[in-house]
Amino acid sequence: MNMMSSVVHGARRLVHATNFPSQFLLCPVLSPAPLLTCRSLASKQFKGHKKEQKPKVNIDKQEVEIQQRMTVEALARAINRDVDHVVEALLNTPLDVDSLEPDSVLDERWIKEVVKLSGMKFRWAKLSENQDRENRDAVRRPPTDLSRMVKRSPVVTIMGHVDHGKTTLLDSLRKSQIAAMEAGGITQHIGAFRVELQTGEMITFLDTPGHAAFSAMRARGANATDIVILVVAADDGVMTQTIESIQHAKQAGVPMIVAVNKCDKPQADPQRVKQELLAHNVVCEEFGGDVQAIHISALKGDNLLALVEATVALAEVLELKAEPDGPVEGVVIESRTDKGKGPVTTAIVQRGALKRGCILVAGKTWAKVRFLFDEKGTAVTEVGPSMAVEVIGWKELPSAGDTILEVESEQRAREVVDWRNHEEELKRLRAEQNAIELKQKEHLDKYRKEREGLAHLNWRQRKWHLYQSTKGNFAARTRENTCDNNLSLPLIIKADVDGSVEAILNILETYDAQDQCQLEVVHFGIGDVSENDLNMADTFEGSVYGFNVAASRSIQQMAAKRGVPLRLHSIIYKLIDELKVEINSKLPSLVRYNTVGEATVLAMFDVKVGKKKMAVAGCRVQKGQLDRKLKFRLIRGRDTVWEGSLMALKHHKDDVNTVKAGMECGLSADSEVTFLVGDVIECFEEVDDPQVTTWDPGF
Repeated sequence: MNMMSSVVHGARRLVHATNFPSQFLLCPVLSPAPLLTCRSLASKQFKGHKKEQKPKVNIDKQEVEIQQRMTVEALARAINRDVDHVVEALLNTPLDVDSLEPDSVLDERWIKEVVKLSGMKFRWAKLSENQDRENRDAVRRPPTDLSRMVKRSPVVTIMGHVDHGKTTLLDSLRKSQIAAMEAGGITQHIGAFRVELQTGEMITFLDTPGHAAFSAMRARGANATDIVILVVAADDGVMTQTIESIQHAKQAGVPMIVAVNKCDKPQADPQRVKQELLAHNVVCEEFGGDVQAIHISALKGDNLLALVEATVALAEVLELKAEPDGPVEGVVIESRTDKGKGPVTTAIVQRGALKRGCILVAGKTWAKVRFLFDEKGTAVTEVGPSMAVEVIGWKELPSAGDTILEVESEQRAREVVDWRNHEEELKRLRAEQNAIELKQKEHLDKYRKEREGLAHLNWRQRKWHLYQSTKGNFAARTRENTCDNNLSLPLIIKADVDGSVEAILNILETYDAQDQCQLEVVHFGIGDVSENDLNMADTFEGSVYGFNVAASRSIQQMAAKRGVPLRLHSIIYKLIDELKVEINSKLPSLVRYNTVGEATVLAMFDVKVGKKKMAVAGCRVQKGQLDRKLKFRLIRGRDTVWEGSLMALKHHKDDVNTVKAGMECGLSADSEVTFLVGDVIECFEEVDDPQVTTWDPGF
């Protein structure tokens, strides 16, 4: 061994001296283990040199945008995975994954954990610029100096119950025939008219509907007026819409004049009317109050001058003034779509001068005024305060009741509309967020309540218990989904003006018979019935209801060909009546059992028919008659033992179809039944009664 070591050392010295490659000298010497030695030496050859490495490939991880309080479903959408993936990623965390639902809100740490375990990186979503966005809304101007204001004519609203003579009064004041043109004699829109009285005074009158359906219109009229004339029929007294009109006037803080109408009728009792008004805090002057009460007859024109003088006197007391120039301010009284003019609004100017070419904003739309028309349809170039005018040039229809403001340019108008849309979107998002949080709270409370008694179990045992307690619900839910036979009536509503649509939708909001038939408003709009309305009704298998609108002959033919119900009306309560009829037609009939006859079992027999024995009951008919073609039931005590048809009905030995009261008979059932003495056998018929909706719109 020592000799071997000396040989190796000598060989190494020789290699260093001669600079020969070591493998040529060492391999023959180390013959006992040539392969192992060569490999070890070969590895020593590269000692000190860097091993060749493959270049690293930089893989950019997918970046996910996250935000605070994300739900499980929102996080799954952000990482482009399903909800189960998010739940699985949180399995080994302290979080209770059994409680997670798609709408469960995750904390920040778990959101980051899911993104990390999904092989992605996150970045926080930029905070919405909405909070720092500059308010670009248009607002009313501050009050101007009194020295620049001039006297203006009053805006007077005529209010009251339906058919108490409001429109007839206005008709008499302006010597026109408005009432005769109204459908059914009922005002169904707000009519704005400027009337010049014999005294030279100019008054703008608003005639509001009296029907129960148009409450919103009456409220709008009260808010846009200076004086309210409350018309009460002397023969009817204070009615429902009279009380509602009083409430609208008081809420708007508008002074009132009572016009006791129809005093020419024999049954008129004006004194009773004024006493009934006391119950609603309307105290007339003769009772020590400050409300003027004028006895009139609108139809005959009696005492109208006194009513006009009272109105002018009250206007003088109010000292009505307005700024005659400057940017205009007003209010939308009504809006509609005209075939030749496009979107049209009826407006009352409250301040400034409204001119052709000015830029207006109202609600979430704007207009460059192309034309102005007065109540007679005459084109005008400028209108001042307290004047009613039709405005043409709107990009879209504003809603009735919206405030009209003038701005300096179209760009400014677009900014205002954009800001208002943005504000509305923020309100919607807040409402949705509140609804989500409320739903989550309800879910969390329910979850904690369900698990109060399972706290001592592990998560597998809890899951098994929860499955056992809810598996019946899943089965019932499946049956509900597959056997859902709920009736529904989709509706497409079209009307001539915005206020009419509003009134109809307000009525439909009172629908409370959803358990009988689902009522769904698929679409509503302004204007005549179009082909698009029919297409929508055909798609949803619904009906088209039009109020004060027309349908061309081609549209009517198309509706008839497709089988789409098209129902056009000019009186609102008739439209609602027909809607109720259609709902009733969809409801299934109610089965009513009508008892035809009644018999008492006196004895039992067994009759052999072929090889079989048949039980026969010997009976006496006590009431009515027994008819073999009808249904029978066997009553024992208070229980119904059998129900079905008869196999045979005999009187003595003869087969008969009917047996009348006082007669005896034998009968056998179509199935095995045991008759006992004293049993009662009833003969009855099933009668289908039409079902009627429980919905009561209030008129």
